[in-house]
Parts: sequence; C-alpha cells; structure tokens
Amino acid sequence: MLTELIKQGFGEKEDLNCAEKILYGANIAYNLGLDKEAMKLVAGFGGGMAIEDKCGALTASIMVLGKLFVNERAHESAKIKELTKELFSEYKKEMGTIDCAPLKEKHRTEELKCRNIIVKAAEILDRIVEREL
Repeated sequence: MLTELIKQGFGEKEDLNCAEKILYGANIAYNLGLDKEAMKLVAGFGGGMAIEDKCGALTASIMVLGKLFVNERAHESAKIKELTKELFSEYKKEMGTIDCAPLKEKHRTEELKCRNIIVKAAEILDRIVEREL
C-alpha cells in the first residue's frame, strides 16, 4: 500500500516534502479522492512544520486518518483521537521520538534523505488503516 509507494521513491522526482509524500501517496493508496487544491493544505507541515518540531510525515498521517475516519467533525468521532494517539505512540516506540530534528539527526542520510523516517510513518499508518477499514 502506502509503504510500498514510499519505499519505491514516491514523490522524490516531484521534490515533495515528507508531509506531501504521505498525503499524496495516501491519496493514491487509499483512494481518498482529494483534489490538487486540497493537497496544498499539507505543504507547510514538511520539516516538522518548518521548525523541526513534530514530524511532517506524522502530521500528514493525521490528515489521512481524519479523511478516513471522521464524518464531519472531530467531536463526532472518538475514533480519531484514539487513532492519532496510537499513531504517535507506535511511532515513538519504534523510532524513539516524534520530533523532526532528532529523527533527522538519527535517521536521515544524504543518499535517502528522510525516506526511512517517512517509511516508518507509512508502515504504521498502513497497519492502522488495514485494521480499521
């Protein structure tokens, strides 16, 4: 699903940031039906919201969960809060942190850039989506 797209280098030729790779890739993998205008909403979340805070791959993953599991508003769906907590908890358990700067320090390489960081977010998102759908 999404993980395979990211592993194959999805979005690299187009120079997508980490958040864009997750949302654009999820749009394909999960048939989200998002148009080009909607996809622009994720642009500012790359690089930990440009300040190396929370990982952009994770913040984009929350957007995907919202699209898939919220009908109209978050307060209508206890599931979105539960799934977001699971996403962050699993990512932190597997990668040690959810913050961009230490993730880049530990896992980013010149050759692959942040691909391994993004792949891990995709793996966890795939597990959640496969289980919940």
